[in-house]
Amino acid sequence: MVDDPYTRYRQDDLRGRTIDTLIGIGKGIIADGHVNQSEAESLLTFLRENDEAYLDHPMTNGLLDRVTEMLQDGVLDNEESQELHDLLAKISGGISRWGELSKPATLPLDDPAPALVFEGRSFLFTGTFMYGARTACHRITQAQGGTVHKAVTRRLDYLVIGSYATVAWKHQSFGTKIEKAMDYRDGGKSGLAIIAEEHWERCLTAEKSN
Repeated sequence: MVDDPYTRYRQDDLRGRTIDTLIGIGKGIIADGHVNQSEAESLLTFLRENDEAYLDHPMTNGLLDRVTEMLQDGVLDNEESQELHDLLAKISGGISRWGELSKPATLPLDDPAPALVFEGRSFLFTGTFMYGARTACHRITQAQGGTVHKAVTRRLDYLVIGSYATVAWKHQSFGTKIEKAMDYRDGGKSGLAIIAEEHWERCLTAEKSN
């Protein structure tokens, strides 16, 4: 591959966006002063999916290996939880008052959020999710009769934004999907709705209980 200035710029841009996302995830995880099993597993999923973009960065070098070691036995014990909390605090710059994950006021969510229909409706998941890996979100949505899309189109019904979306979402890798969905929704070109993971999961729980 040719090592030209544009290629290097794109690589640096991707690395910067991924680091910004990781900082947002770190702030969200440590907001309550504790790292639980589910949060550690979600972090590990993010690190594995983005390893090429950040592993050579001095701020995060070795983080993937350490979190992998912590979860190798399937259990995040208290000592590991505290160590991971301290690592994330260093990376993210400590606990911020922003820390309640994504705020509705900072994301272009439908207000009020619509009642969700799963059967026969299409979903696109973007960002990083507290529920787990995006593949887990896909499977449970499909189990309820929904379909999963890979891109924003006029036929998309719901764009679901993961809880670990930072206030700087426009500068992150998934920002283009959100902006395209906004164009469709606000331009009246489709019935697309933009919703938060929290709303999706709440409706999913209600759907499963019926």
